[in-house]
Amino acid sequence: MKIALIQQQSSISKEKTIEKTVYLIEEASKNGVSLVVLQELHQTEYFCQSEDTKFFEYASSWENDLIFWSKIAKENSVVLVTSLFEQRAFGLYHNTAVVFERDGSIAGKYRKMHIPDDPGFYEKFYFTQGDLGFEPIQTSVGKLGVLICWDQWYPEASRLMTLKGAEMLIYPTAIGWFDKDSKEERSRQLDSWITIQRSHAIANGIPVVSCNRVGFEKDSSGVMDGIRFWGNSFVCDPQGEIIAHAEHQEECILYATIDKRRTKEVRDIWPFLRDRRIESYGELTRRYCD
Repeated sequence: MKIALIQQQSSISKEKTIEKTVYLIEEASKNGVSLVVLQELHQTEYFCQSEDTKFFEYASSWENDLIFWSKIAKENSVVLVTSLFEQRAFGLYHNTAVVFERDGSIAGKYRKMHIPDDPGFYEKFYFTQGDLGFEPIQTSVGKLGVLICWDQWYPEASRLMTLKGAEMLIYPTAIGWFDKDSKEERSRQLDSWITIQRSHAIANGIPVVSCNRVGFEKDSSGVMDGIRFWGNSFVCDPQGEIIAHAEHQEECILYATIDKRRTKEVRDIWPFLRDRRIESYGELTRRYCD
């Protein structure tokens, strides 16, 4: 199965950003892909660098966004993984991945479960924790375990998606460096980010698809300088082997071919699911075992 990840820099406006995204989707479609994955909150800049109620206006187009991306998926005959700002009600918003089928219908959605609240990543101000659980989304290209960004660091999320039959894990994401960080610290952060996701592939015996944004985005509040999103979108196989990897500051369409048969081959050799001691894992539901 040929897939494409759209690694992109935010433009000066939502309209310009979307225009560029659509062009890249069209290019990927012409190259015969069946699945296209977009980065986290791909319609706009990463607005969570500060807390400002004006940004809730981005969520007011939720219904129109669904109609628009449905049209794009249908016109290009691709399964499309989007990442949208959902207005569920006034004062109740979600960071939501919506997956569209090739015919434009909605195959399913996932509301981000783990919400960060760190300097430059003030997502708890904007997003309510997801309440749809960890449920894979059935599509014509397979059962997709769609998670979002901060979910990347949690093995529990990837495991539950796997136990419910996900055939691959997909992470739209927005993560980057602060320029004041040392070169060594930036290297450690990137290595940790790639390693944890490769470990999900290995532990669960399924491919991982991770799509990140690129480019420097200023903090609109002026409190901080901004974030330099580090790109490095990648795809790895069920043994964690990287089969496609993008550069750290280049916009691109990252293509990869996933062999679904590889999951069976790997799991037959490394039967991690067989040897799980499920009767002894009850304490995982506790915050901390003290």
